Amino acid sequence: MTSENQTKKFFIYARKSTDSEDRQIRSIADQLAELRELAKKENIDVVDILVEKQTAKKPGRPVFAEMLKRIEAGEATGILAWHPDRLARNSVDGGQIIYLVDTGIIKELKFPTFWFDPTPQGKFMLSIAFGQSKYYIDNLSENIKRGHRQKLKNGLWPQMAPLGYLNNKETKLIYVNKEKAPFIKKAFEAYASGNHTLKNIRKIINDLGLKGRRDGLLSVSNFQYLLRNPFYYGIIRYNGEFYNGKHEPIISKKLFDACQEMMKRKSKPQKADKMKFFLYRGFFRCGECGFTITADKKIKPSGREYTYYYCTKKNPNHICSQNVFTREEKISSQIQTEIQKVSLPDDWADKMINELENEKKEKAQSSRFFAQKTENEIKVIDEKLEKLMNAYLESALNLAEYREVKNKLVNQKQLLKDKLTAFEQKSNNRFELAAKFINTVKQAEIIALQENPEQGRDFLKKIGSNFRLSGQKLFCDFKNPFKILAEAEPERSEGEANLTQNAEIVNWRRVWDLNPRGLSPNQYSKLAP
Repeated sequence: MTSENQTKKFFIYARKSTDSEDRQIRSIADQLAELRELAKKENIDVVDILVEKQTAKKPGRPVFAEMLKRIEAGEATGILAWHPDRLARNSVDGGQIIYLVDTGIIKELKFPTFWFDPTPQGKFMLSIAFGQSKYYIDNLSENIKRGHRQKLKNGLWPQMAPLGYLNNKETKLIYVNKEKAPFIKKAFEAYASGNHTLKNIRKIINDLGLKGRRDGLLSVSNFQYLLRNPFYYGIIRYNGEFYNGKHEPIISKKLFDACQEMMKRKSKPQKADKMKFFLYRGFFRCGECGFTITADKKIKPSGREYTYYYCTKKNPNHICSQNVFTREEKISSQIQTEIQKVSLPDDWADKMINELENEKKEKAQSSRFFAQKTENEIKVIDEKLEKLMNAYLESALNLAEYREVKNKLVNQKQLLKDKLTAFEQKSNNRFELAAKFINTVKQAEIIALQENPEQGRDFLKKIGSNFRLSGQKLFCDFKNPFKILAEAEPERSEGEANLTQNAEIVNWRRVWDLNPRGLSPNQYSKLAP
């Protein structure tokens, strides 16, 4: 035995995918026994034994990926496995193995049941083995689907029997579970009566002794699924399609339909309770003590009813002096006034939108220049990576040198990509949020002039916070950037009423400027109401 053979380092990789845990363990144990024996015979140094209990039909096995990563890091140069199909049953994983063999990262593959040598012939045979494995999986999948379709046409359920039924392994048919079926029927009957919620059904039926497949208690969602399953009255629903089943129904279709109607009825929003509705209930707090403002109704001697709001005075640490009542219509009028503070006439708003669009076009040109420059830098790095790979394949660089330079280039490329993405997002968000803000304040005047108190309340909630009532006056804090606009509201005397529209726009623009000199980046980020 040569010294080279004595230092060979391999990973043992064993894999099995099945629904039966004990079968899985036995299969893996058999694989490991054979692989250990082969390692001993070949005088192989086993770095680690890796076991995976997952199908290789699709890429994404964590243990397999970790093994390849460790091989690329130089921990081992070969893999011991029972057969090539243990390593891959899909083209991606198979391609990875062959590529690592091609590049010399994997120097050897050994199997007790398959010959492999890192020669053109050996790699060709390995490709055929991986192709056969994939064909087997594809063919098996198609056969299973075909079998399922045929079973469904014949009225047979192709999978594990639902709760309340059992699978007959010999006849492949489904029959009623005499112990659990009565509980299933009782659940349908109880729910159809309308006297029980799903939560109550769960408690009642679970207490009676119904348990799931693994003797676990059923959840509310389990009962919801059960009560919606047409299988129990004889219909198979599979992938959204219905088939007439040959199994014995547990309930009648009439009972099933009654349950569906009850579920539909219960899912509808329930009518509000008998508590009186007040437009501004829970909207305000007392401006003095900070406690809740409540509401009540009174009827005048004339018979006209009106609503008023007042402090509950329930703050134990403060004796509130607010003894005045505020009429609802007075609050509505003040809300209109507050909304008007952030309103813009249509022509003003349209002019600002046009200016915003012009600035957006100007910025787009400079943005494109920046993006093109960054994309060119990324392209240069890609070219360097390709040249680096060629240099490594031609043995101009060793593996350590290749990795060191490659890692630096990859990091540089990622930084450039992140920089480009962040720039594009920032640029787009800035203009989108600004346009959204202008359109919002454009609506403010319309909403303020409409006699729709509920709409006014909702709009004020959108642009403000900390709503208070004190001495029959409404107070609130405007959110940014509405605060900026409200504080910049032009105050004009009657003698100044004839100012030109252009002069007014200039006055507004001193505070609300659509370029970054008017609003800070932080203020721009708060444009969305």
